[in-house]
Amino acid sequence: MFSRHAFRCAQPLRQSARQYSTEAPKSKSLAPVYAAVGATGLGIGLYRYYSSGATTAEAPKDRPKVFTGGDQGWIDLKLLDSETLSHNTKRLRFEFPDKEAVSGLEVASVLLTKFTPAEGEKAVIRPYTPTSDEEQPGYLELVVKRYPNGPMSEHIHSLNPAQPLSFKGPFPKYPWEANKHEHICLIAGGTGIAPMWQLARQIFKNPEDKTKVTLVFGNVTEEDILLKKELDELENTYPRRFKAFYVLDNPPKEWTGGKGFITKELLKTVLPEPKEENIKIFVCGPPGMYKAISGSKKSLKDQGELSGILKDLGYSAEQVFKF
Repeated sequence: MFSRHAFRCAQPLRQSARQYSTEAPKSKSLAPVYAAVGATGLGIGLYRYYSSGATTAEAPKDRPKVFTGGDQGWIDLKLLDSETLSHNTKRLRFEFPDKEAVSGLEVASVLLTKFTPAEGEKAVIRPYTPTSDEEQPGYLELVVKRYPNGPMSEHIHSLNPAQPLSFKGPFPKYPWEANKHEHICLIAGGTGIAPMWQLARQIFKNPEDKTKVTLVFGNVTEEDILLKKELDELENTYPRRFKAFYVLDNPPKEWTGGKGFITKELLKTVLPEPKEENIKIFVCGPPGMYKAISGSKKSLKDQGELSGILKDLGYSAEQVFKF
């Protein structure tokens, strides 16, 4: 999550990372090379791209689905276990009554969660995107960051194994099909990485989907980078089609990635130009990030007007989707 300070501006970038290579370099190294840029020390990872063979996926088994839609009502799932990822973030696994069942989610879609405080106050409802694969039988996983005075995140963090949480859904967000766009760009902040991971995972597990993906991921500290291991695995496996740029508000001394906030200069450098055909930019993060990058959405069904950096760079509302 970004801090509440205004987005700082970086000096113009000296290197352009717009183009993907069309053939693999001769070198076998997978190490990223970073360009030193600007007085603020903003570093942008410049990655080399290599060809990789597609893994043939087994035909999915026809399994029962736990969630069939919003009309189904609320379903209680018990917490199976949890894992601490950082000082304020947990990965939590909720088990299905039927161990052979799958969630029923499609890409991209979301579940609502609900609980009623012990004091008998109004029920708290929040949307979450599971980080587990949609074809995973027996359970789903949530990655949840605890926010001060955030009733749902504090409640979820307080759960012990065998305690329930109510879920409802799924609710479609942006229906995906293979090769729907030639190149997509994911701009995420904090836990906004969850729907981006859902989308990227779907793309790269399908050998027929050749979509290129660029991720720009902003966080406060290096410890806050969620799903880093999984994202690194994608980058190492599909280096010609997936590239990630990380930006930290408070980076460690040895940090060689981006420093500060996601800026116009950074996005102008790493995103495809607005005039390129069949591209899509997805945005998800805290309110301050939406305001600066794309403008806020009005509701789950109303994207609101496009504003901010993406509008300034010449992208159209049709090229941008706000999760």
